[in-house]
Formats: sequence, structure tokens, C-alpha cells
Amino acid sequence: MVNSAGLAPRVVSKNGGMTLEQFQEWLMKYDKNNDGKISSKELHDAFCDVKGESWFKGIKSEYAIRKADRNGDGVVDDDEIIYLVDFARRKLGLKIVSV
Repeated sequence: MVNSAGLAPRVVSKNGGMTLEQFQEWLMKYDKNNDGKISSKELHDAFCDVKGESWFKGIKSEYAIRKADRNGDGVVDDDEIIYLVDFARRKLGLKIVSV
């Protein structure tokens, strides 16, 4: 199954979306420095893998980080992931569901 953003998660929930846990697992594949946080560059790489390379993805990833990064440290951590989920739902069309 492929969602509207072109992402094909390995497992989907019963109602066709990916779960929050699946979204986090997918996103952490781009955590290149293994710090458990997602930087703008790491998020840009994830966006490009979903929809292809473009300068627009860089702008969107920076915007997403600003929206989700509530403590202002420049990265999205576990406490802020829900804000990134909201962005992904609204701006990228990803279907992320609660189970």
C-alpha cells in the first residue's frame, strides 16, 4: 500500500494509514548521527525520498522543523514528534493514525 505522499510503509494499520510508531521508525532511518533527533537536513533527506529531489523540499523541511521544534534547539526530539506528525498530515498528506 502506498499513501498519498508515495511512502510505502512495511506495515499499515487496519484503516490504511501508518501508525505513529511506524512513522517514527521510518523517520529515524534518516537520523544519520544516531542522536535520536531529526535535524532539518535529515528531514530534507526523508522528504526527498518520499517525493523526489527538489529545492522545495529543503524549504519544507526547514519550515517543518520550525513548526515542530518547540524548545528551539534546531531539531525534533521524541517530545516534539507529535508536532511533526501534525505537519506531515496537513502539509504532506501522510495518513498517520492512532491505534
